[in-house]
Amino acid sequence: MTDGLLLLVAGAGAGLFGSLLGLGGGILIVPLLTLAFGLPLLTAVGISLICVIVTSSAAAGVFLERRVANLRLGMTLELFTACGAMAGGLVAFLLPERLLEGLFTALLVYVAITMARRRDVAPSVAVAQTPSAAAVEAPGPATERPARAFVDRLSGPGYQVERLGFGVIGSVFAGVASALLGIGGGLIKVPVMHVVMGVPLRVATATSNLMIGITASASAIIYLLRGGIDPYAAAPTAIGVFIGASVGSRIASRIDLRLLRGLFVAILLYTAWQMLQRAIA
Repeated sequence: MTDGLLLLVAGAGAGLFGSLLGLGGGILIVPLLTLAFGLPLLTAVGISLICVIVTSSAAAGVFLERRVANLRLGMTLELFTACGAMAGGLVAFLLPERLLEGLFTALLVYVAITMARRRDVAPSVAVAQTPSAAAVEAPGPATERPARAFVDRLSGPGYQVERLGFGVIGSVFAGVASALLGIGGGLIKVPVMHVVMGVPLRVATATSNLMIGITASASAIIYLLRGGIDPYAAAPTAIGVFIGASVGSRIASRIDLRLLRGLFVAILLYTAWQMLQRAIA
């Protein structure tokens, strides 16, 4: 009973931060279940994937209703993310646990550094730069025009999607990481969309929340078939995540972007340190 309540509270906290940052809560749930509750890493990953699905379901509707998320961009990238998640789920049970923990640590540190170095651009400047850059560029071959028109349709008000190819590669990698580490892929998708593709941070986090549920579902099916999900731990954790994610999605618009990024980086670094200690122990 006590463990169930603790899992409920832990899930609520993870769901709150996951909803605010577009992470799905996985980067907190996996260390909590492994370090605080002593569950095997693969079991924690399977439970985390269930919680990621709940987080996405709770938050996605709110973000769509407020027209913050870019649905067209999210579903385009998710095609490639789901493929990566299926591939990652197939190999997750073949890798040693210490290797997974090391990968988790390295990935978190890299993303934290990338996000910490990112500087915001004033919206008025960003909007003004996109048309002028397009005007300076010479018209490309006729075969490039349909591709450019497709990318334009993926853009939103006030910003232009850039480097779609890199976004696709990052999405595949996010799917693999989701299956291996139970993170939903949000901690990769948000920096890829924000830093690489030029999507505003708030739009990137909202779009990530739409995508991570589908990504986690693709991986969770494999974990379920292989017995990698503990229902007694998953149920209270998922309920807590739902509560936290519901609250987070409603207060996200009131939080300053600099504070949002600071929370993102701080959580990533803390989790990286905890997982590094476990990997080298």
